[in-house]
Amino acid sequence: MIYETVDLYAVNGRARGSFQKGFLHIYVPHSTQELRPKTRPAVIVCPGGGYEYCSEREAEPLAIRFMTAGYAAFVLDYEIRTPHPAPLLQACMAIKYIRENAARFGVDPHHIAVMGFSAGGHLACSLATLYEEGAKLMGVPSETLRPDAAILSYPVISSQEGILHEGTHNVISGGDPALREKLSLERRVTKDTPPAFIWHTQTDDCVLAENSLLLASAYRKAGVPFELHIFEHGRHGLSLANHETGNTDDENYILPEIAVWVDLALTWLKNRGFAVVSLPAKQ
Repeated sequence: MIYETVDLYAVNGRARGSFQKGFLHIYVPHSTQELRPKTRPAVIVCPGGGYEYCSEREAEPLAIRFMTAGYAAFVLDYEIRTPHPAPLLQACMAIKYIRENAARFGVDPHHIAVMGFSAGGHLACSLATLYEEGAKLMGVPSETLRPDAAILSYPVISSQEGILHEGTHNVISGGDPALREKLSLERRVTKDTPPAFIWHTQTDDCVLAENSLLLASAYRKAGVPFELHIFEHGRHGLSLANHETGNTDDENYILPEIAVWVDLALTWLKNRGFAVVSLPAKQ
């Protein structure tokens, strides 16, 4: 396995300035003499944490789970306690780096998904809906930064009163009402937004399920493919919803009926052409 961490500012030739984050952790199956070479889909994982921290429960365990399904997996350690656009630009640098190094990692550059949880879902959806803004700021073609699919797990989306997760929106907007409005992402969906797989739980009392419902409605209005699952019961922050990511002191984190979201997402991705392809054996 290739396991390494890269400084996204260094590999993109950009000045880091005062930013502390912007690192990409890489989990890619290694090609060997005994195995036929393969081209793999990729997934970029954006952990949650209210833009206050990056949850370890929603980071490496997800990368390993998707790697066992044949994916090249990348975990983004993005800027926290910092308003837009810093986290978005780091997500943009991540997908740009992966596409530019697709041959090295055996990645299909046309099948790269971004996956986020809670506030990381907001960042993943920001990349999916605001990649053109990132492209202008970075001076690169927009297709370089557009993900091919988004997996959004109990995402923070809307800044509408009565729905918004105030802590997340306060951080990413820096308290600017105009920026808070702009980053209400159900308003940013267009016909060019990549397809999405969205899931939430009805009883999530931290990030309300209305976030996912509003986003799905925006996708439908824009005519963009999506799949939405609202599970009846389950707390916020479930991650894989299994023993790997569950808190042993709280069985409410371990729910087999919700853990199926991973297989549902993988099937959805497969139906969208995300697949491991064996290449001709080297002579």
